[in-house]
Amino acid sequence: MLGGHPERVFPGLTRRLTAAGYDETYGPAAGAPHWRTLRPSVGRVDEDGVFRARRSGTTDVRAERAGAAGDIRLTVLDDLARIEPTTRRVSLAVPGAAGTFGILGLDAQGNSAPIEPSDVRLDYDKELFDVRDDGRGSFTVSARTAGSTAGRVTATAGGVSTTLAVSVGLAEQAVTGFDDAGSWTFTQARATGSVAATPDGHDGTGLHLAYDFTRSTATRAAYANPPQRITVAGQPQSFTLWIKGDGNGAWPTLHLKDAAGSDQLLRGPYITWTGWRQVKFDVPQGAATPLAVHRFYLAETAANRQYTGGIVIDGLDAQVPPAVDLPRVPPVVDPLIDPAAVTEGRDWQFAVMSDAQFVARAPDSPIVAQARRTLREIKAARPDFLVVNGDLVDEGSPADLAFARRVLDEELGDDLPWYYVPGNHEVMGGKIDNFVAEFGPAQRTFDHRGTRFVTLDTSSLTLRGGGLAQIKELRAQLDAAAADPGVGSVMVVEHVPPRDPTVQQASRLGDRKEAALIENWLAEFRRTTGKGAALIGSHVGVFHAAHVDGVPYLVNGNSGKAPAGPADEGGFTGWSLVGVDDVSRAEQLSARRAPWEARPDWLSVQTRTHVDGLDLQAPAALRPGESGDAEATVVQGTRRVPVAFPVSADWSGSPSLHIGRVDDARGRHVASFDPATGRLTALRPGEFTLAVTVNGTTAEVRRSVVTLRDRAA
Repeated sequence: MLGGHPERVFPGLTRRLTAAGYDETYGPAAGAPHWRTLRPSVGRVDEDGVFRARRSGTTDVRAERAGAAGDIRLTVLDDLARIEPTTRRVSLAVPGAAGTFGILGLDAQGNSAPIEPSDVRLDYDKELFDVRDDGRGSFTVSARTAGSTAGRVTATAGGVSTTLAVSVGLAEQAVTGFDDAGSWTFTQARATGSVAATPDGHDGTGLHLAYDFTRSTATRAAYANPPQRITVAGQPQSFTLWIKGDGNGAWPTLHLKDAAGSDQLLRGPYITWTGWRQVKFDVPQGAATPLAVHRFYLAETAANRQYTGGIVIDGLDAQVPPAVDLPRVPPVVDPLIDPAAVTEGRDWQFAVMSDAQFVARAPDSPIVAQARRTLREIKAARPDFLVVNGDLVDEGSPADLAFARRVLDEELGDDLPWYYVPGNHEVMGGKIDNFVAEFGPAQRTFDHRGTRFVTLDTSSLTLRGGGLAQIKELRAQLDAAAADPGVGSVMVVEHVPPRDPTVQQASRLGDRKEAALIENWLAEFRRTTGKGAALIGSHVGVFHAAHVDGVPYLVNGNSGKAPAGPADEGGFTGWSLVGVDDVSRAEQLSARRAPWEARPDWLSVQTRTHVDGLDLQAPAALRPGESGDAEATVVQGTRRVPVAFPVSADWSGSPSLHIGRVDDARGRHVASFDPATGRLTALRPGEFTLAVTVNGTTAEVRRSVVTLRDRAA
């Protein structure tokens, strides 16, 4: 299964192995082998080929018969931290259909392995569904009922659980027939056009969208906007729309808003056909419902494609399965995100900003002001240097790029070195030449205090678009860094990350083989050398951090442009301060010996949220033994951002307040606050002060622990 790595297994769980014998002609040879492990302390294998892991480590498992033998090396990972299904929803279109799902396990370092069905306990309504081991490491699910139905399946393995939905049947639900097409309006980005009602619809009135994509070489778009958003009931799985194509190859998008206010851009196939065709737009799993239709649009991203045309759209329908509510999946709090005290305590720091997306023709715009604010904050933090990780500008014109240099020079001068990594908005579908003329090479390699930096050009949204030479350069630099005693870590920086943490997953490397290549190379480098490896991306529009196969990955959010996700899921503006430690030879040796552990510990990230205001709330009074939630919120204009992962915060208090686990509090402490849970626990009568600091701004409250008599008074 995807991300499975069947050569890995978790302590206490199993892996089913098979061995196929063959004769001297390579034909099949029947017979059951004898199984054994070379390191029984890591795990044992029974006569049926079932390996049971005991503790972290590696061992070879051997199958033998009549003098012939075969081996496989298995790695027992760190303890199982969480499990997740390969799909959050199994949707069976009709009764009698069957679907599949698997269970994937992960440890705290992001190492993954499939969970054997025999290690999974399933809880579900057996009158509704039949779920069976498919014999290939996954489960098959089918309906027992004749009509539409829905329910949950909860899977538990190794003491942790996950839940997925199963639904049977799809209802066709009309969204709009465009009878109100005359009330729709036209807007554009670097284009001209119009919308109008037409009797030439697929079934009655349709909407005609005319466009002119010859006015710019940057990305152009023609938008058709309904009079008001069209709310869609239920939990749609997909939408269908009739499109009368003009054959020009424009890119259609159904633009939705989800319940969290985030954009969900459902992409269709390029309109290379003429005449009517029904197009399907799939809804990403996990989109918060209810959904609403915001608009429909056509786009052209290629600079050399200049044309005019028009299409007709009609009959927008939703395919809606029976509703089933799943429990909210809590965010995985990755240890890469640290408070200022930890990040600034590393040996040295550098800053990362990205995605301001300003234009030269609006030099005093709010986005330019935000970019300048970010640069001033970075300069005040005194990092060793700044990495601008793409999309500082919006349209990539020579004027935009010259203005970007002017802003950098005016705000930083000669006080802070900087490196500029191009993003897709530095080219906007064109060539990288304008960027290179203004800022130099699109790909760079440099060393700083024992860390080798390799920046990659993903302005085309791919690695290969930046040239095969940069892929070869990365491979060569990893090999050189492995052999160089003066290099303790490697940092890869690219605008487009290998993975997109949002449900839409549209802002990642489009070629999944390229993403796997990068991830495999970095994981192999860390595992075989014991040196640090990490990657910094941007582009998504949210802040996020995760580990993949022991390697930390940072997605840096927007510094100017509005975020692309909810405020409580990294959707805020700001920048990142990255703290780096030298990785000693002793640390490298330790990491090589136990690559499944969280070693080396060499990197921290403090997300520096833009703070317009900071609010701290805590219970007014508590009695000894009582507890309550203390919550902080960052104000960014009209946006309110909870102070929780991935927002970095430093919690502190008066000497009478313990910060940390309540079990570690001492006799002098009146109360205890645990930042990991947000719980404030009263211990004994007295007063205390609780404070939180986010990006240099502090809020504090003074509270009391009272007796029952005090409260009554």
